[in-house]
Amino acid sequence: MGTQIKDVEIKDDAPQSLLLSKHADFIHAYSEKKEDYEYIMTEYLRMSGIYWGLTAMDLMGQLNRMDKKDAIEFVKSCQHSCGGFVAAPKHDPHLLYSLSAVQILCLFDCRDAIDIDKLVEFIKSLQQEDGSFFGDEWGEVDSRFSFCAVACLSLLNRLDAINVTKATEFVVSCMNFDGGFGCRPGSESHSGQIYCCVGFLSVIGRLDLIKADLLGWWLCERQLPSGGLNGRPEKLPDVCYSWWVLASLKMIGRLHWIDSDKLRQYILACQDDETGGFADRPGDMVDPFHTLFGIAGLSLLGDTSIAEVNPVYCMPEKVIRSLGVKYHIADC
Repeated sequence: MGTQIKDVEIKDDAPQSLLLSKHADFIHAYSEKKEDYEYIMTEYLRMSGIYWGLTAMDLMGQLNRMDKKDAIEFVKSCQHSCGGFVAAPKHDPHLLYSLSAVQILCLFDCRDAIDIDKLVEFIKSLQQEDGSFFGDEWGEVDSRFSFCAVACLSLLNRLDAINVTKATEFVVSCMNFDGGFGCRPGSESHSGQIYCCVGFLSVIGRLDLIKADLLGWWLCERQLPSGGLNGRPEKLPDVCYSWWVLASLKMIGRLHWIDSDKLRQYILACQDDETGGFADRPGDMVDPFHTLFGIAGLSLLGDTSIAEVNPVYCMPEKVIRSLGVKYHIADC
């Protein structure tokens, strides 16, 4: 007997059209409910949460509904004395939240609202002798942090602050026999890590170091009969991988290898047609994280009711172009 594939069933009454106005209402309402239990309990990732919500709204053409002044003041309040950014006041600074902070400022073209020099010094201080990056002062190494570092610096036009050659050597050392990438050398390939490593190489212009066909096939094998994508073999599909997998395929010029119609059907089925928002799987609870990546995934699939998303930075392409930020993607 063969092994049964882990997957989900899409019911006949699942949404089949994009409910943009409801998603915009969901994100706007979520940002206003600052006294709600759910909002309070997610303080540890507040900076990223604001980035997810604002980016989703911008892709939907609804950024004007969000409080620009409040967002910028929050970002400014989260710059630590060391230069890095915290998820919320009184938390520890980390590369993850530093990137989210810079992305928020880029959406509003307000990069000069913070002390850029101190932030650059913070990022520079986290690079190790082997080229890897700690996420914070506590010393965890992960290829995600390599991407956060170069993405942040490139958005600030300060990539020259780090040793790019050594950083590249570390990222390439995370490549596996299957063409994918793990969080550290020898770690299992994972779609999220692949996006970070491919994104890193896109930013520095070294996509030639990737085994594109091998990696492309590994990524396409993440698609299940339901149409959804998983992060690694034998796992359930999740809307967020509509971003991690598709963006990676876009960067290496293999986006057309996926069954886009089936994936679009899966993403749409993960909408809540009453409250708005996207969940990881049909029928689950919606949240801003999956809402952004559901919308961004549909943008990569060519949905013209959504603004074009940049596959490297997960921000509107118009913002990246206006800032003059350079990146590289392969031709299809």
